[in-house]
Amino acid sequence: MKIAVIGQSLFGQEVYKELRKEGHTVVGVFTIPDKDGKADPLATEAEKDGVPVFKFPRWRVKGQAIPEVVAEYKATGAELNVLPFCSQFIPMEVIDHPKHGSIIYHPSLLPRHRGASAINWTLIHGDKKGGFTVFWADDGLDTGPILLQRECDVEPNDTVNSIYKRFLFPEGVKGTVDAVRLIAEGKAPRITQPEEGATYECIQKKDNSKIDWNQTAEAIHNWIRGNDKVPGAWADIDGQKVTFFGSSLVDNGTAANGQPLEIPGASRPGIVTKAGLVLFGNDGKTLLVKNLQFEDGKMIAAAQYFKAGSSAAVELTEEEKTFAEQMRAVWQSILTNVSQIEDSTDFFKSGAASMDVVRLVEEVKLRASSCQLQNEDVYMNTTFQDFIQMCVRKLRGEDDEEELVVDYVEKNINNMTIKMPHQLFINGEFVDAEGGKTYKTINPNDGTAICEVSLAQISDVDKAVAAAKEAFEEGEWGKMNPRDRGRLIYKLADLMEEHQEELATIEAIDSGAVYTLALKTHVGMSIQTFRYFAGWCDKIQGSTIPINQARPNRNLTFTKKEPIGVCAIVIPWNYPLMMLAWKTAACLAAGNTVVLKPAQVTPLTALKFVELAARAGLPKGVVNILPGSGALVGQRLSDHPDVRKLGFTGSTEIGKHIMKSCAVSNVKKVSLELGGKSPLIIFSDCDMDKAVRMGMSSVFFNKGENCIAAGRLFVEDTIHDQFVKRVIEEVKKMKIGDPLDRSTDHGPQNHKAHLDKLVEYCETGVKEGATLVCGGKQVQRPGFFFEPTVFTDVQDHMFIAIEESFGPVMILSKFKGSEVDDVLRRANATEYGLASGVFTKDISKALYVSEKLNAGTVFVNTYNKTDVASPFGGFKQSGFGKDLGQEALNEYLKTKAVTIEY
Repeated sequence: MKIAVIGQSLFGQEVYKELRKEGHTVVGVFTIPDKDGKADPLATEAEKDGVPVFKFPRWRVKGQAIPEVVAEYKATGAELNVLPFCSQFIPMEVIDHPKHGSIIYHPSLLPRHRGASAINWTLIHGDKKGGFTVFWADDGLDTGPILLQRECDVEPNDTVNSIYKRFLFPEGVKGTVDAVRLIAEGKAPRITQPEEGATYECIQKKDNSKIDWNQTAEAIHNWIRGNDKVPGAWADIDGQKVTFFGSSLVDNGTAANGQPLEIPGASRPGIVTKAGLVLFGNDGKTLLVKNLQFEDGKMIAAAQYFKAGSSAAVELTEEEKTFAEQMRAVWQSILTNVSQIEDSTDFFKSGAASMDVVRLVEEVKLRASSCQLQNEDVYMNTTFQDFIQMCVRKLRGEDDEEELVVDYVEKNINNMTIKMPHQLFINGEFVDAEGGKTYKTINPNDGTAICEVSLAQISDVDKAVAAAKEAFEEGEWGKMNPRDRGRLIYKLADLMEEHQEELATIEAIDSGAVYTLALKTHVGMSIQTFRYFAGWCDKIQGSTIPINQARPNRNLTFTKKEPIGVCAIVIPWNYPLMMLAWKTAACLAAGNTVVLKPAQVTPLTALKFVELAARAGLPKGVVNILPGSGALVGQRLSDHPDVRKLGFTGSTEIGKHIMKSCAVSNVKKVSLELGGKSPLIIFSDCDMDKAVRMGMSSVFFNKGENCIAAGRLFVEDTIHDQFVKRVIEEVKKMKIGDPLDRSTDHGPQNHKAHLDKLVEYCETGVKEGATLVCGGKQVQRPGFFFEPTVFTDVQDHMFIAIEESFGPVMILSKFKGSEVDDVLRRANATEYGLASGVFTKDISKALYVSEKLNAGTVFVNTYNKTDVASPFGGFKQSGFGKDLGQEALNEYLKTKAVTIEY
């Protein structure tokens, strides 16, 4: 068909482009005159294609059509007028002229919300459904017959901008083009609009968008978001007109801490908090406003209300001056009507529009990728000088973010002063638990209290999950370029390295880990893990897939790897920091947000870690840490409907309970690394020195509190006694003592309850008839020390042969070298399958045994050799899913398949 497009804006531009793609001939584009020397996007696109463009200032004078204008229009020979978005009054002589008449796009579900501010009123009235109508133009005001309608859900915190971008723009373009297609096919309906439910509201302008405070919180919220961003809901504060943007309803605003702000007419003063401005309805409920704009056009974060204008200008370095001149040239290229960009030049007063904001943000990224701007940053810094100051502060890491406030517990220990956070970390700040609840964390070296730690409650879990959800869905983390996300994670690893001695010291006093081991493994491998996964951030990708479809045979299928969303992580007490790193690094690299519960008995390195994460620049809400009980915090995370993935390391019993809860709640994705009873088979042809050394390590490493510890050693009968003798000699050399003493080999067990279980475990072994060669008792000194223990003559039916000790207990059994398959049967006769090992110089035997051992990891002539690049996880009741390596990313990603017919 021959079509005349009458309208303006990016929406009109997209409709125009799609109509041409459909094969229609656009015989003329009728749009508004240039503004400040800049053509409308619709005009620019049409001129580029050589389509006639008409820029009439008006079509009518005193209600009468201008004959010359109508004549120029009729000369195009249009068969249909399409009005995608039109701010001008078009005379009926034009509307009725074409063969097929005229169709108009309107952003509401007619007959509801007739008028020019339809989107505003959809939100102001709190409609649960919104949408658009394409209707046949008549001489009424949005009253013509309906051709096509499409609807969408209106989200509780939608603004004009968000619903327009999400649905009304993209689906509106498609719907308008579909309507033209129906006309071309002769299938377009003409459905008379019903009068029932019809409404007409006035045009929203600044003078009629003042807030009426004598309403419920929800009604005030709807008024603010219904006027966001144009024309902007406002109120008088401190003698000036202040406009409100970014409203959301909140449940806990009444408990907000901050500075009161008197607002004339409001039921009670607002509260300026770190999160924004809390406002109250006449029903006592609350809403939160993120941004405020003053009469001079200056926009600020509402949280900065009492600090506005207080920051001093920074002096630019030579490099920063070069950046400033580059940006001055960018401003000049955007503001073509301005002869020279001065420091005082105002971006918007000089004619910039919303699309110019998008361009400016992208131009900054091209020149300084570490300066991640949001559109709001431009609105809040409208003059060139303010804009440059803001950019430079961001580049320096001084971008007026709230200073991280940490209430440290300080201790002078290990030749240093360690500074330990002890509160929950939720939404970017350390806070007390609900009700101020705390508990003591204990130093296992002497049994004394280290400090009081906040004890998370269910309400704290809900706050943390809500913060993580907002950070994922609305915050900068979810929108961040993957490479920039990787840079932040790498920066975090660098900060951990700077603080590695402090982290290792905290780990030693909180978990009993020997300091030298904590420095190398607990902390060292944690740093390596974050660095490794930082490199994966920009390498997560899908694939294209050939598919077999006979008709039509032109198809394209591709997959996308997408983050899951809010992930819960629950970790154990044996490697507090390393277990955090193994899961959290992959989770963040995939683009998710985290709520992590450290073990209740070892919370301190997790809290120090999250302090460093905040200082590295991870946005608020991305990582949240909740010390607390598994029964309360862990259970709520398992049950929470907004948590979409849970990663757990711990006992098989608790893992089963978590898996059930995750299934019943919302079928959340789960990965489990559970118990183990890892077999180590030592053949007579082994390197004896190495077998003894690695056999010792397989059991006593990290005082036996090691998930992959060799829970049972099968030693070939011909070398059994020699092996035992050598082990006993080495055990006698082990120094038991203070984990901070550099000469200590064996530190205290993690906590008293675990020590008691070890005593009971060994007593059971003795009662069953196993030979206790050495150890088996608590060390008689302060703290939770247990002797390195060796049992021989352990039979397959015994309790200690079946259940793991999770402590420094070596369980030895003999086997005949000629009975390889029999020892494999015995080794695999367990419900666990986390790790295993074999020592032999016979490569054929080693490969055969490694193939037959039913475990997620098999060590050959070594043990405990994990690496950040190698996947780690178990079989059977040792769980499923992987930590570390590329495979770990899949635990925190979902795969979407997209099929296109063309």
